Amino acid sequence: MQTLPPRLRTRVVALAAQALGRVPHVHVPAALRKSASFAPAKRARLVGAHVSAALDSDDDFRAHLATHVRVSHSGVVRRLESADCIGADVATATEDAEALAEAAAVAYVVRPAGWLALVARASAAEFAQQVDVGALEASLERRTAELAAAKAETRTLRDKLRERVDDAKSENATLRRTLGSTRQQLRASQQEAASAAAELVQAHQAAEASRRVSAAEVRRLRARIDQLESQTTSIRRTVRAEREAETTRLRLLLDTIMEGAAGLRRELALPPSDLLPAETVRAIIPDVDGGLASAGRTVPGDDPVLLRRLLDLPRVHLVVDGYNVSKSAWPSAALEDQRNRLVTRVAALVAGKAVEVTVVYDGADLDRPPKVGAPRGIRVLFSPPGVIADDTIRQLVSAEPVGRPLVVVSTDRELSESVTKMGARSVTSQAMIEAIGG
Repeated sequence: MQTLPPRLRTRVVALAAQALGRVPHVHVPAALRKSASFAPAKRARLVGAHVSAALDSDDDFRAHLATHVRVSHSGVVRRLESADCIGADVATATEDAEALAEAAAVAYVVRPAGWLALVARASAAEFAQQVDVGALEASLERRTAELAAAKAETRTLRDKLRERVDDAKSENATLRRTLGSTRQQLRASQQEAASAAAELVQAHQAAEASRRVSAAEVRRLRARIDQLESQTTSIRRTVRAEREAETTRLRLLLDTIMEGAAGLRRELALPPSDLLPAETVRAIIPDVDGGLASAGRTVPGDDPVLLRRLLDLPRVHLVVDGYNVSKSAWPSAALEDQRNRLVTRVAALVAGKAVEVTVVYDGADLDRPPKVGAPRGIRVLFSPPGVIADDTIRQLVSAEPVGRPLVVVSTDRELSESVTKMGARSVTSQAMIEAIGG
């Protein structure tokens, strides 16, 4: 953090407060965003300390301020970045204390090459000026006090020691010479003050000229912004028109495809049928106790989001390797409890969706399948005696027409690879468990 004397710090804060109003809201620190709508003078007065702290600690914010300072003080920045204002010669590009202070304030924000030397020079000048004025005032007070003491001593000596008039006159002459010298110093100080006042007027005039240049540049930039906004509006209209035309073409294409499909159905004279391919596979259907509604969601691999997305496909058929899922989700529960939990939660997963669901349990070692409380819309199958559930699932997949979305849930690697080759999408049991909240 660079230590600055008070007046130079005040210049830097005023410069930053002026540029802050033009910095995009997203790049303004949170502590300063409310003040972005203030007038620059009010902003510098109320949140000057916050602006100063942000300049010292937030390089990104300072860089955005520097972009606008480069525009508002382009002449100063050009001089700072010229060959004469680099390195050790950075201080020689200024003609007086005010110009030096202004250049140092701009350099502190913009940070051109050699800015540290320029800021140090301006700081030293301000500290030296403070020291010189203080020393001059102290000297004047001291000399005035000496003069008063001398006069008092002269009067005392004249009243008490008439006989020493000659000595008193000689001393009085000495004091007069001292007083004359002091007066000369005072007049020289007054002349310096007048010169400084004239320089201040010149600095104010230069600042006013710079302000007028900055205002002209701001007007030019605003005109450019208006032009760009107009171009952006025109481009948006063109894009919107093209999008609407593309939507119209897609709608016409979809209508054509649907009408072609309907015509093909009529041409082939396909009879209506409620029989689904999965119902043609040989398996054992257990007794059921009741029914619920159907629907669901899905995402790929072991990610439940993939499973939900797959379940959003039209007329998708979800085939679940029952015990593969239930024994992973509830390994300590009884098999009957596992079956009931699985079909209930799968029914909740697909509720409200046009999803065909088949849950296959291994019945190879069973004489007769147990009862399962399958909700409505959930098909529960047990593999026939001597046939494992994996083979029944493969038969279900092969019975479906090519192109129909099929999703098989199982962590059995051999089963996953075989159904994938048959055109189905394999999802792990873990994805199903996470999707049903197991």
